[in-house]
Amino acid sequence: MTELHIIDPIPLEEDIIAEKSLRPEKFDEFIGQQEVVDNLKLYIEAANKRKESLDHVLLFGPPGLGKTTLANIISKELSVSLKQSSGPVLERAGDLAGVLTNLQGRDVFFIDEIHRLNSVVEEYL
Repeated sequence: MTELHIIDPIPLEEDIIAEKSLRPEKFDEFIGQQEVVDNLKLYIEAANKRKESLDHVLLFGPPGLGKTTLANIISKELSVSLKQSSGPVLERAGDLAGVLTNLQGRDVFFIDEIHRLNSVVEEYL
């Protein structure tokens, strides 16, 4: 019999569902950062009209401001997939190359904690 721990690192299905229901999926649902949201809407509208990828966007600030949520919203507004990684996970240039080669057309690639990115990988990026 499997022993269930109170602090099990594996997320429960109901936790995943609850988190998704709490996270905004459209700019209209996103509260705060209105100037940032207005700029992103304009960038996305222009990219969609040109049928091109969105140019590079750097979102920065302390935890909890909505950087990951904005990345999710951007991908939904562009109707493309979102690929996520974390700075510390990308240890070698080959790790980054693997992710980049698997991106499709206009996909959004979000690197969380980019400030912790290895300097060699940063140079490659």
